[in-house]
Amino acid sequence: MRAYTPKDDVQAKPYYTDRFYKSPQVAKHAPESDEVFNADLEAIKAKFEVLDAYIQVEQMVVYINAKDNYGVLELMRDELGYSQLSEMSAIDWLADRGGFEIFYQMLSMAKRKRIRIKLFIENGQAVNSVEKLFRSADWSEREMFDMFGIEANGHPFMKRILMPYDWQGHPLLKTYPLQGDEFAAWYEVDKIYGKEAREEIGPEIRDTARIDRYDSQRFARLGHEVPKGTEITGNEPRVEKNYQEDSGVFLIKKLDKKSSVVIDDPQR
Repeated sequence: MRAYTPKDDVQAKPYYTDRFYKSPQVAKHAPESDEVFNADLEAIKAKFEVLDAYIQVEQMVVYINAKDNYGVLELMRDELGYSQLSEMSAIDWLADRGGFEIFYQMLSMAKRKRIRIKLFIENGQAVNSVEKLFRSADWSEREMFDMFGIEANGHPFMKRILMPYDWQGHPLLKTYPLQGDEFAAWYEVDKIYGKEAREEIGPEIRDTARIDRYDSQRFARLGHEVPKGTEITGNEPRVEKNYQEDSGVFLIKKLDKKSSVVIDDPQR
């Protein structure tokens, strides 16, 4: 039998204790094993240096120099039929390699093929914007700047897109605290009320897993709801709520609590 593992507070524990955990790699195949991918790779090699290339999970991955990203994507769009940039972002390799891996996910509807272009940059190095080639890169490059601090040279509006413009730090860096740092805990308090109100208001709670049964909306007290601000004594009578308005809904059978049935048998 499988050894029993205690489940105490299992939801409060992380899946991995290593913050820099690396998932195992799936099998890689040579580009020559696919006629279409091999022809595309040869076309790229004819004009640019290719550092590495392989097929993985039915997609070809091509590593290039950072300075060639605009030219390679332009070639793929204009000559190889990869008309869509479906996704782009970065991967934090600061701890191991001192920089970032940037990827561009390309799609050819005509060929029914996907190619992922990858490149590596040092910490603090910028990349060429590809927004003029693909409009989808506009927000993606802004998000990459916002979350990782990577700038795209030539972007028309290189500003944060998710966090406030005056935010400190980049939330998708592996060194960024999972529940935010001191700046994050006091950001809205300082912004709205000023630092002098810190002791009176307290820090923000940014733990998304936290559930408080005595929250402001009383959402956890189903059947015993009370108005906001009401002191809870624990002796509140149960409140029966209808599933529809009193007048019902046209052509739909009236549903209410009394006509509902609780099924106790989970196998039913």
